[in-house]
Amino acid sequence: MTRFGFPSRLSFYFFILLIFIVGIVLILQRHWVYDVPLLYGETKTIWSIEAKVEFMAEDKPVKVSMARPPNQEGFTVLKEAAASPGYGLHFLDGDRPQAQWSIRNANGKQTLFYRAEVLVNEQEQAETIKAPKVPYVTLPQPFDKTADAILADVYSASSDNFSFTRELLSRFEFEKENQQISLLRNHYNESLPVLITKMLHKANIPASIIYGLELEDGRRRQSLVPMLRVWNGDDHQLFFYPSDSFSEYSTHADKPFLLWQKVASPIIEVTGGTQSDIHFSMIKREESTYANISQTLSSQYDFMNFSIHSLPIEEQAMFKTILLIPIGALIVCILRIFIGIRTSGTFMPVLIALAFIQTSLITGLVGFILVVTAGLFIRSYLSKLNLLLVARITAVIISVIAIISLFSVLAFKLGLTEGLKITFFPMIILSWTIERMSILWEEEGGKEVMIQGGGSLLTAVLVYWAMNDPWIRHLTFNFIGIQFIVLSCILLIGSYTGYRVLELFRFKALSK
Repeated sequence: MTRFGFPSRLSFYFFILLIFIVGIVLILQRHWVYDVPLLYGETKTIWSIEAKVEFMAEDKPVKVSMARPPNQEGFTVLKEAAASPGYGLHFLDGDRPQAQWSIRNANGKQTLFYRAEVLVNEQEQAETIKAPKVPYVTLPQPFDKTADAILADVYSASSDNFSFTRELLSRFEFEKENQQISLLRNHYNESLPVLITKMLHKANIPASIIYGLELEDGRRRQSLVPMLRVWNGDDHQLFFYPSDSFSEYSTHADKPFLLWQKVASPIIEVTGGTQSDIHFSMIKREESTYANISQTLSSQYDFMNFSIHSLPIEEQAMFKTILLIPIGALIVCILRIFIGIRTSGTFMPVLIALAFIQTSLITGLVGFILVVTAGLFIRSYLSKLNLLLVARITAVIISVIAIISLFSVLAFKLGLTEGLKITFFPMIILSWTIERMSILWEEEGGKEVMIQGGGSLLTAVLVYWAMNDPWIRHLTFNFIGIQFIVLSCILLIGSYTGYRVLELFRFKALSK
C-alpha cells in the first residue's frame, strides 16, 4: 500500500495475475473433474444397450432380478430405463447393482426390456473391489492330479498371482497338443472358464468369473462373455479366457468390452418362471458431450461443482444470457480505450446487442434505426415545449411504445412477420438513447450524433457477433472461470494510459 492508502502497481498486477490464475484453475478443474468439454461441438461415443429378458411364467407371483452394468474404467452409465407393462420395477444399487421386476401373477411367455445409455469416458477410473474368499476345490481323478501337475509347472514359471494366471492361460491357449492340457480341455471343453477358475482356487489364488459384453455397433441377440478377475493382494486384473473362433467366449481385442456386473453373481434370477433367457442388442452413436453430461452435472451437488447447471432450468436459461454480458463489456472496453470509438452511452451497445440476439441482426438494425429516427423527430417537437426532464422522458417512452406498436401493426399488415420482433427492444433503453442523442444534437450538432450513433451501432454489431458465437456461448455458460479471466483483462485494460488508435490518426499531422 502507498502512503495514500492506494494499492501499489505491483500489488495491483499481482491481484490481476491471481484472478487470471483462479480463472484458469476453475476451467481446468471443471474440464478434468467433471469432464466438461473445452471445445464446442465435441462429441463422444454413446452406446445404447438393450437387454431382453424372456421366460415362461407359471401362473403365480414372479420376481426377476437382473444384473446391471456399473460405472467402470472407461465407461459411465448415463441413463437407465426399462419397459415392463404391469410389472413393478426397482433399481437396486450397492456391490451388486440389479434391476428387479415383480408382479403378483403372470402366466405364459413374458418379455422384459432394460436399456442403458453408456458413455465412453476415459476419466472413469477402476474401482477397488474386495477379494473373495478362496474355496477349497478338488476335481475328479485323474483330472485333479493332472491339474496339480500343471499348476506345479506354472508356479515355477511365475512370480505373483497375475503372472501365474497369464502363464496358466497361455498353456491352455497355445499348448493344445500337450497331453495334460489336452486331457483337461477335452473333458471341460464346455466349461473351460469354470475349470481355470477352480485351478486358480487350488493354487490359493482369489479369482472369480464375471460377465461382460463385447460392444459392436448394430449387433443383435448378443450374449454375455465370461471374464476372469484375479486378485494379487488389494490389486485385481481382468483376463480373457483362452478361446478359439468357435467358442462362445471368444472376443476381439480391438472391440470395447463392457463389464455387465461388478462381482461374481447370477446374471438373471427368476422366481415363478422357467426357461429364462437374456440377450442383448446395441447401437453406437456420436453425440454432443454437453448434451449428455448436462443432466449428470445437475445432479452433482458437491461444493466444487459451482456451476449454473445446479440451478433450475428456468434460472439456467436466464444466466445463459447474463453470463454473456461481461464478454460484451470487454469488447466495449477494447473499442473505447484502445481504438477510441465513441458511443452513445458507455454500455448502451451491449444492451442493443442483446436485443439483436432476440430479433436477429438485420431486423434489429432496421428496427432500431426506424424507431430512433422517428423518436428524434418527436423529441425535437417536445424540446420546444420546455417540459421538465422527467415529464419529457415519460413522453418519449410513451412515444417509443406508440412507434413500436405502429411499426408492428404495419409489418403484420404487410405480411412482414420479422417486423414483429421489434417488440423485443427494451423500450426504456430506446427512450434514453433518443433523449441522449437529442441533447447531443442540440449541444454538438448532427455530426456528433452520427459519429456516436454509428459508433454505437458498430460496437453493438461486434458485440452481437461475439455474444452470438456458439464457442463463446459454450465457454461462458459451462466455465465460470471465464468470468475471472474477463475481469482480469478488463482490470488490465483499465490501467492503460497510452494513445488510442484514432488519436494517432488525429494527431498524425503534428508528427510531421
